[in-house]
Amino acid sequence: QVQLVESGGGLVQAGGSLRLSCAASGRTFGNYAMGWFRQAPGNEREFVARIRLSGGSTYYADSVKGRFTISKDNAKNTVYLQMNSLKPEDTAVYYCAASRVPSATMIVHFNDWGQGTQVTVSS
Repeated sequence: QVQLVESGGGLVQAGGSLRLSCAASGRTFGNYAMGWFRQAPGNEREFVARIRLSGGSTYYADSVKGRFTISKDNAKNTVYLQMNSLKPEDTAVYYCAASRVPSATMIVHFNDWGQGTQVTVSS
């Protein structure tokens, strides 16, 4: 099992930036991709971004494309989500997750989850 710990959430004004981190430990081998999801109150959890651990190719939801960047530091077993030009509609709890599916974007493809970190964007 993989343990994932997110950090970096907080309160920011619209137009501002935040960087989320996700540190992985435990049985990290066998996972091929890491992803970020978010869940706003009353909404379903939705896909935000994914990065392949080998090669580093990325994929984004349309709603964040051009504003968010997912990256990784293999030496630190850490994945990041740089969020720029934040909007109030980006307010949510953000979760990182690990998958054994290289091109995973669906929740069912992710087998390990962090506890989440709150991001609040004020208007």
